[in-house]
Amino acid sequence: MNKILTEESHAHPFDGSKHVFGFWIYIMTDCILFATLFAVYAVFHTHTFGGPHAKELFSLPFVLTETVILLTSSFTIGLAMLARNSKNPQRVTNWLWITFFLGCAFIAMEAQEFHHLYSEGHTWATSAFLSSFFTLVATHGLHVTAGLVWMLVIIIQINTHKMTPLTKTKLTCLGLFWHFLDIVWIFVFSVVYLMGAI
Repeated sequence: MNKILTEESHAHPFDGSKHVFGFWIYIMTDCILFATLFAVYAVFHTHTFGGPHAKELFSLPFVLTETVILLTSSFTIGLAMLARNSKNPQRVTNWLWITFFLGCAFIAMEAQEFHHLYSEGHTWATSAFLSSFFTLVATHGLHVTAGLVWMLVIIIQINTHKMTPLTKTKLTCLGLFWHFLDIVWIFVFSVVYLMGAI
């Protein structure tokens, strides 16, 4: 039985191109989601209902630090993807761990920002502006959190099964997802924080 399975696996080697193509389709649907949230924010960012404006709430140096951390994580996951074809899976997991901790630092800073706003009474129910802000930024944060869980799963798989073709495909999809989140954050930083500070 094992011999038959081995022969079949050699006759039909794993091809991850369909999986990657399917993941591109998923990313396109996520683009639509974030485009909708950006459109909502663009409409409501001036609807403060007598409350504070973006310029009064956001700390640009704090958010710039967040941005640098997330962009650095994009670089480190790129190094992990470059190392996936090497014969040393430990290099891959090392870069993934660095990316993971950078992602955790980003989420921690985002949670700190939300806590600070809530402690001052600026909640999602305060105004349409804050509702659209919290929805947009929190949706991105949830995606980053999902990416971190996914990263942990891949690290466990690499440690257990080494770099199989399936694991390489999963890592490729994770890399695409992470870079996509970085691009979305650049738009969040530019549209929400940078333009809000002007």
